[in-house]
Amino acid sequence: MLHKHLTFEMVVRTEMSALFEEGYDVQNLKKWVDKLEDDGVERALVTDEFWKRVDVVKKGAKDEEEPSQLSRIRVLRPERKFKKNEKIADKELQNKVYGAWLARCVGCTLGKPIEGWSRNKIRNYLQVADAYPLDFYVPAVAPEPPGIEPWKDYARTTRGNITKMVRDDDTDYTIMGLKILEIYGRSFTTENIGYLWLENFPYYGIFTAEAAAYRNLVNDISPPETASYRNPYREYIGAQIRADMWGYVNPGDPEMAAEMAFRDSALSHTKNGIYGEMWAAACIAVAFVENDPLKIIQAGLAEIPENSRLSKAVRQTVDWARQLGDWEKVADKITEHFDKYDPIHVINNTCMIVLGLLLGEGDFTNTLCITLMGGYDTDCTCATLGSIVGAIMGAEDLPRKWIDPLNNKVDSLIRGFERSNIQDLAKRTMRFVKND
Repeated sequence: MLHKHLTFEMVVRTEMSALFEEGYDVQNLKKWVDKLEDDGVERALVTDEFWKRVDVVKKGAKDEEEPSQLSRIRVLRPERKFKKNEKIADKELQNKVYGAWLARCVGCTLGKPIEGWSRNKIRNYLQVADAYPLDFYVPAVAPEPPGIEPWKDYARTTRGNITKMVRDDDTDYTIMGLKILEIYGRSFTTENIGYLWLENFPYYGIFTAEAAAYRNLVNDISPPETASYRNPYREYIGAQIRADMWGYVNPGDPEMAAEMAFRDSALSHTKNGIYGEMWAAACIAVAFVENDPLKIIQAGLAEIPENSRLSKAVRQTVDWARQLGDWEKVADKITEHFDKYDPIHVINNTCMIVLGLLLGEGDFTNTLCITLMGGYDTDCTCATLGSIVGAIMGAEDLPRKWIDPLNNKVDSLIRGFERSNIQDLAKRTMRFVKND
């Protein structure tokens, strides 16, 4: 069964692209797909045959540089230089965990009205709104400019219309992380997560790789095959948006944060999809004890394979930021080099997170808004970035103009968390923090 947001043609196109980017030889598969179209064959009638041919393609490839097993990932990490100096005082830690939660909700709200937009489309809209470059939540424009209208469902996330963090799948997963810990503790398994997904998420409330994994779970497929079986979205951003909780509960311990992230991501993602969550979780963990953006980024890279496409793209973005020093020029470079990926792929979106971190120069507003104006999956990238910056600054130092509109409220699909207080979520998170 295809997810309601998909057609078989979209799945074929996405899988072909994924195979090519992973280094597989897709020439014969492409010829077969093209012949179907030339012969007028309805592709939906040959779904099983398509996936059988995909399996044949995969048998001819190697994954030495980009494994999906934790033991092999760790072998391929670069030298790990980060060391935590001392235990964080309890009061300071509470402030930082709360800050990370708040800033994540701010970032998700900020990016929601223009989620998935290109850099040019965002710039055009903000110029019409007389708000470029952006320095606050996205304004609504009346009448809306033709062709660049914000998402209709997201009116409650535009400037002046925000009264809480409205329900969003990104933040559902952060809350799900807390629920996982409250039920299974820090030793949760990938199978535990799968069970809670089925118990808490409606199928049409999740998307791409998560929807594929959900379908596989229902059909009695177990992890890690849930991530690889007929899942063309296995390297999309979905796992990365689930990283935050593992960083929150492991302040100063990027390796453990990345390990928990691996257990989570292995349910639905492979290769760079896994690395994206491991990198983000490690960065968030380090942000509790380090405020230098470059050191945070490097500590995250130290938990994933050095020669993976994600690592190379992040290092390239760091070089551009160092050489050019102008966020617009770097954003253009990211778009130029990584626009081949889907707007919700993990690689291009991670580069936009890195851009905001490096060229935001420690300013909360600049950091979030630069990443947003870069484009792609903006509610995801700004939310992850919010966790990092919130952990650095702590709740007490976050700008009130950003956090006050949320009224400390967040909605969710997760059972028992439908209407939550953000500060209460932070307090509950503290029960699982390991602060050695």
